Amino acid sequence: MTSATRQHETPAAALPPRLIATDLDGTLLRDDKSVSPRTVAALAAAEEAGIEVFFVTGRPARWMDVVSDHVHGHGLAICGNGAAVVDLHGGPGAHRFVMVRELARANALDAVRHLRDAAPGTVYAIEQTYGFHQEPEYPKLHMEIPDSLAPAERLLAEDAPHADEPVLKILAYHPDLDPDAFLTLARLAIGDRANVTRSSPSALLEISGPGVSKASTLALCCAERGISHEEVVAFGDMPNDVEMLTWAGQSYAMGNAHPDVIAAASGRTVANNEDGVAVVIEQLLAGRG
Repeated sequence: MTSATRQHETPAAALPPRLIATDLDGTLLRDDKSVSPRTVAALAAAEEAGIEVFFVTGRPARWMDVVSDHVHGHGLAICGNGAAVVDLHGGPGAHRFVMVRELARANALDAVRHLRDAAPGTVYAIEQTYGFHQEPEYPKLHMEIPDSLAPAERLLAEDAPHADEPVLKILAYHPDLDPDAFLTLARLAIGDRANVTRSSPSALLEISGPGVSKASTLALCCAERGISHEEVVAFGDMPNDVEMLTWAGQSYAMGNAHPDVIAAASGRTVANNEDGVAVVIEQLLAGRG
């Protein structure tokens, strides 16, 4: 089994990079959700040099249109914080799930119940492979209309509509708690029933299956390709990137990154609005010359 929780054993840049793994929001994308011309050119140059590029994001597959014009080579992305590997070649609305690491409904229900007890006032949404469902009280945080409205316990029941469709993650929102405090509280309450992280500046948590993370799914994808962690360069900005940055041979926290991300990464680049990912890619490619 490929580990996704290692510490750095070799000096950075000991091996030439074979794969770039980059988060999207707050990392590759500018704040206006665009991909700058400089970044487009850097991604294309990396692929031309034989370095695979993986988009590794908390976004669901249906939100990947922001990078659909920049898919090169294999065209794979890791979505939902590791819950799915998606082939983007078909374009928006025509993606194909290559791997799904679902959150079992029993685990999901346990997580919801324990977090309700620990943090009264928490409201939930359910992310499935193709559907999005939420509680009536869940705020309009996303630019989409939910497929159904019901209490989370009903949405996650074995006889619920769409029960045959895998659950990728639960979104848990609290209107009052500090985001980092909510994350700590939820991890204590939920324990090993699920993996809990966050990528939003608000008190919005993302709950996936046990052991499911950007890092663990990236490790599986790399193992399939014969790529070691020393040959991976990773970029991120929020707590859901920490495990991936710890696992990769070289890792960069963005200039706008959360303090935990800065502590986890082996290096730091400039902010997303200053094309921090492109800056590092350009340096890597120059070094290969």
